[in-house]
Amino acid sequence: MPRIALCQLTTGAEPAANLDLVREWTARAAAEGARVVVFPEATMAGFGVPLGPLAEPLDGPWATAVAAVAAEHDVLVVAGMFTPAGDRVRNTLLVTGLGEHRGYDKIHLYDAFGFKESHTVAPGDSIATVKVDETVLGLATCYDVRFPSLFHKLAEAGASAVLLPASWGAGEGKREQWELLVRARALDSGSWVLACDQADPAVTGVSVNPKAPTGIGYSTVADPFGRVHAQLAADADLLVVDIDPALSTTSREATAVLPNRRV
Repeated sequence: MPRIALCQLTTGAEPAANLDLVREWTARAAAEGARVVVFPEATMAGFGVPLGPLAEPLDGPWATAVAAVAAEHDVLVVAGMFTPAGDRVRNTLLVTGLGEHRGYDKIHLYDAFGFKESHTVAPGDSIATVKVDETVLGLATCYDVRFPSLFHKLAEAGASAVLLPASWGAGEGKREQWELLVRARALDSGSWVLACDQADPAVTGVSVNPKAPTGIGYSTVADPFGRVHAQLAADADLLVVDIDPALSTTSREATAVLPNRRV
């Protein structure tokens, strides 16, 4: 039963400054007993700046430094970064610590609400899970939450919980959609969903590109029955929760959604 921390913060344009935030918040989370420390999508650099010049491979200096932070505190760190992909980049979740160092490349790109992520980002094509203390955790990123089949596949791969870093776009109705989608994916896959968004820059006072999806806060943990287990407000904050993987089994047996699927 891993203790998981969601680090709701606002990242800026400078990877070095954002790395300092990773160090600070990981230390805070570890001090509260977290075994897994989750940061938002685009932790390496917030959206709204040229991504190509910032992208680094998983064995590059930024990811290597995050690995050292994870090792120092004996935790698994999951943080959004950008890795090279030809003339584009990949929107990658770095997964490092506890013997792991790899990535999940975001499958579903945010070509919606007037934003065109695919102009600069290449999609991934493989699901990913990681095991921590006998609990299998699935990985998804932001816009992935709109696609139930991904969460079904993660459940079928053994995940009882899904980590969902995000940098959610602001706008009318977007908070309501965020909360609804996180809860729906939890219920229809029988999984815990731990959704870690960027804090709202309007509240944190960080200057960002207003045309980019840079977060609204409201990081949410939904249990496998779709109930809100815990939630933050819009400001920068740390949320530490204990999850019970056995509740996933209970939910899946009760709803029978996975075995009863026909399409």
